Amino acid sequence: MSRKRDKYRYLPYICLSAAALLVCSCTVTRDLPEGSYLLDDVKVVADGKYRDISTSQLKGYVRQKGNSRWFSAVKLPLGVYALAGKDSSWVNRTLRQMGEAPVIYDSVQAQMTCKDLQQALQNKGYLDAQVELYTDQKKHKLDAVYVLHPGQPYFVRELEYEIEDTTVARLMKHRRSLLHPGMQFSVETLSAERNQMTQHLQNNGYFRFHKEYITYAAQKDEQQHGVNLKLRLQQQHKVYLIDDIAYESSGEEQRLHLRPKVLSENTFLEAGGPYSAEKLQNTYNHFGRLGAVKYTNIAFEQQPDTTLLNAKIQIQTNKPSTISFQPEGTNTAGDFGAAASLTYQNRNLFRGSETFSLQLRGAYEAIKGLEGYSHRNFTEYSVETRLSFPRFIMPFLSRSFRRRTLATSDLSLIYDTQDRPEFHRRVLTAGWSYQWKPQNHHDSYRFDLVNLNYVFMPWISETFKKEYLDNETNYNAILRYNYEDLFIMRMGFGYAYNNGHVALKANVETAGNLLNISSKLLNASKNSETGQYTLFNIAYAQYVKGDFDYTQELMRGTNDQLVFHIGVGLAYPYGNSTVLPFEKRYFSGGANSVRGWTVRSLGPGRYKDKDGRINFITQTGDMKLDLNAEYRTKLFWKFNGALFVDAGNIWTFRDYNGQEGGRFTFSRLLSDLAVSYGMGVRLNFDYFILRFDLGMKAVNPAFEIESDDHYPLLHPRLSRDLAFHFAVGMPF
Repeated sequence: MSRKRDKYRYLPYICLSAAALLVCSCTVTRDLPEGSYLLDDVKVVADGKYRDISTSQLKGYVRQKGNSRWFSAVKLPLGVYALAGKDSSWVNRTLRQMGEAPVIYDSVQAQMTCKDLQQALQNKGYLDAQVELYTDQKKHKLDAVYVLHPGQPYFVRELEYEIEDTTVARLMKHRRSLLHPGMQFSVETLSAERNQMTQHLQNNGYFRFHKEYITYAAQKDEQQHGVNLKLRLQQQHKVYLIDDIAYESSGEEQRLHLRPKVLSENTFLEAGGPYSAEKLQNTYNHFGRLGAVKYTNIAFEQQPDTTLLNAKIQIQTNKPSTISFQPEGTNTAGDFGAAASLTYQNRNLFRGSETFSLQLRGAYEAIKGLEGYSHRNFTEYSVETRLSFPRFIMPFLSRSFRRRTLATSDLSLIYDTQDRPEFHRRVLTAGWSYQWKPQNHHDSYRFDLVNLNYVFMPWISETFKKEYLDNETNYNAILRYNYEDLFIMRMGFGYAYNNGHVALKANVETAGNLLNISSKLLNASKNSETGQYTLFNIAYAQYVKGDFDYTQELMRGTNDQLVFHIGVGLAYPYGNSTVLPFEKRYFSGGANSVRGWTVRSLGPGRYKDKDGRINFITQTGDMKLDLNAEYRTKLFWKFNGALFVDAGNIWTFRDYNGQEGGRFTFSRLLSDLAVSYGMGVRLNFDYFILRFDLGMKAVNPAFEIESDDHYPLLHPRLSRDLAFHFAVGMPF
C-alpha cells in the first residue's frame, strides 16, 4: 500500500499548480485598463452559400489572434506570463519570456484584417467580396467573428498574349501554360505563370531577364462575371552564352585541393552553351553536398560589348582532418550506463571529397535483477571504419544518370565486442552500399549490394547454460539459436518519400539465397546435428524481411497538429533457417511503439512473460504492427505537448516452445492488439527535441483469467499500467 500511496502523493501538487495557472490567467482581465478587452477567441466563417471556401487558410490573414491554448482548451502560456510580478527580477523576466503576454483587442487591427480578407478573396477570383466584423463582449473579454461574403466567382473569358520579341514568343509556345480561358480568375495563378515564364527564359540563356518585364491587363465584366485578360511582355531581350569557366580557391590557401575531374563532374554550366539558372543551381547543390567544400560562390562577368559571360567558381574547402570526443548516457530497459566515443574524420582523403572515418567506442552498463552470476555489468568496445564516396562507384551507369542524382557510395567495416554477465559476443560486419536522391525530388533510395555479418560466441556462463540452453524443461529454439555462431550475407533495397506532410519508408532485404544455391550446386554436406548447410563450419542464415512505415499529417494549424502513423514489418526464415537472427527480430513497446509498455515487454501475441529474466529474447517476433495517432500542440516557450493513442503487437509465424500464444492468426488479430494512451511533453531546442512520454495500458492481450488485467482502461493501476519514456526526437 505504501508504494501505491507514493504514486499518488504528487497528484495534489500537480492539480494545485494547474489550478494556480488557471487562476492567474483569469486575474489578467482584472488588471486591464478601462475600456480594454482581452481578445478571447477569433473566428473566420463564410456565409451559408459558400461553405466550400477554406476559412482555415484565410485565418492566416487575421492580424490579431487570441492567446494560444493548451490542447486548444486552456490558455497555459497566458497563465505562466501572469505568474510574473511587476518588478524586473530574474524570475519575473524568465516567466514573461516563457509565457505569452495578453492580446488586447485593437479595433484598428481588426478593420485592417477586414480589408486583408477582402483582398485575399478578390485575389482568389471573388471580385465582389465583402467582409463584416462582429464582436461579442463578455465583461473584460471579447470574441471577434469575421464573416465572409464572397459573392459569385469570376472566370477568365478571353486570354491574349502580347509579346514583342518574336524569339521569346516562339520559345513560349513550347511550354505548358497555367492560364487558359474558362479558369477561375486567381492572382496566385497569374503570379505562378509569371514565375514559370521567367524561369523558362532564364534556363534558356536570358541571363538578365526578370519577372517585372511581364505584366497583366485585366478587364472586368460584371454582368457575365468574367475577366478579359491580356499578358504583356515588352522589349527585346538578349541570349547570353558562357565563354569560359574558371576555378579558384577563396580560402587562405591558393591551391584548390580537389581533382580537376571532380570539379568538372560537379559543374553543370557548360562553356560554349547558353546561361541556365537551373544548371547554376545544380552546380551549387552538387558542390554544397561535398564534405570537403565549406563555401561556394559563382560569379559572372560580361565581356565588353558582347553577350558572352565568364563564370568564376570560387570554392573554400574545410579542414581535411578533425577529431571529436562524445560522451553519452544510456538506458536499456531500465539499466543505466555510460558510453564515450572518439572519432577521427578525413573529408578529402583522395582529393575527391571522399570521407574516411575511424571511431573507437566504449560503453559500460550496470545490470539489475540478475542472480547467480559472478559479475553484474555489461561492457562493450567497438571499432568502426567507413569510407564514403560522394558519387556512384559502379560500372555501366551513364554519365547523364550520375549527374541527375545526388549519390554516395559507402564502404564500412565494424568490429564489436560485448561482454555480458551471461555471455560474451563478438560481431564482425562489412558492407558496401549506395544511397542516392534525384534532384528536386522528395524521393531517396538505398541499395545494400552486400552486407556480411559474422557473430561469434566465445564464452557462455555455466549458469546461463544450465538454466536456459541445456534445460530441456525450458527448451526454447529461439533462445538456443541466438547463442550459436552465425554467418549472415544479405542484400537489401530501401525507398523513402517525404514532402513535409506525408512520409513513407519501405525496405526489403534477403539473406542466404546465394549461399544456399551455391551449397546445392556444389552438393555440400549438412551439419549432422542441425541439418543446416555451413560455411567454414558456421551455419548461415536464410530469410526475407520487409518493412513499411507511413506517416501522414491529418490536420495542421498554427499551434496544433494531428498525425497518424502505421508501421508494418514481416520477416520469414526459410531454407537453411527456422528462426530469425536476434538482430532481425521485432520487438514492441518503448518510446517509438506502443507506449503503455516498456521496451521489449509486449508480445508476441498474448504471450505473458513468466520469469522476467530472458524476456529480451522471448518477447521478440517475426511480424510487427504499430498504429499511432498523436495530437501535438504548442504549450509555451519551448515546451510542446502531445496526447496519443497507440495500438499494436508482435507475432511469430511458427509455434515456438517458450512463446505460447505468440503465433499470428487472422482470427485473433483484433483480440491480440494491445492498446495504450497517454500524454507527453517535448522540449524543442530547434536542433534537437527532448521527449518525455507517459503511457498507460488500455487493453492488454496478455492477461490472467479471472483478473482485471485485460482492460486496464476500466481498472487502472499505476504500479502495473504506467510506463515512462525518455527519448530524443519525435516518435514518427
